[in-house]
Amino acid sequence: MILVPVKNLSDAKQRLSLILTPEERLALAQAMCEDVLQALARWQKRPAVAVVTSDPFARDVAERFDFEIIADDQNSSETNAIEMATATCRDRGAASTLVVPADIPLINEAELEKIADAAPPEGAVLVPDAAGRGTNAAWRAPGDLFPLRFGNDSFKPHLAAAKATGHPCVVLELPGIARDADRLEDLFEIAAAPGDTRSQRLIRSWKLASRIEVARG
Repeated sequence: MILVPVKNLSDAKQRLSLILTPEERLALAQAMCEDVLQALARWQKRPAVAVVTSDPFARDVAERFDFEIIADDQNSSETNAIEMATATCRDRGAASTLVVPADIPLINEAELEKIADAAPPEGAVLVPDAAGRGTNAAWRAPGDLFPLRFGNDSFKPHLAAAKATGHPCVVLELPGIARDADRLEDLFEIAAAPGDTRSQRLIRSWKLASRIEVARG
């Protein structure tokens, strides 16, 4: 099963508060969420998808794509949400879990297929973020092979935990999945990348370079 944790989007992207207004941060978070779920919907060979959330917008988009919703009533952290959802998958006997965040707007079906193709029958596939510090996709088979603990420096702990299981662990460098949106530089790179996602159109409409020049005066 694919698990997409979505915390309350109105609180998203606080690290961009110096350049984006609260309304813009919300619009960006919503656009990225929709881009991620749209990419999953286009992936024809995908496993079942569950969106782990209590956010009304995320629930509406999940329902539009006929994805399952696993209620995250605590809305405490991505780690807790995935721990709860992983337990649900284990209780159902799910053979594997693929966790992807809702803020990687350049995700695409071809890269998702690469994860599935690389996945061992038992073991893990990890996709680091562009900086090599965070984890932007994690495949586990069985679905609770090791616990996931998300944060700015989650990749090395995840890699160590995966190797400690004694099963194969494949690390994939996938540029679309690797690009999240936490810094101003990320926004420029997302806008400049090929494609026409909702997030890209939104970021391009802001003309951030001109805005920065005006601010510098």
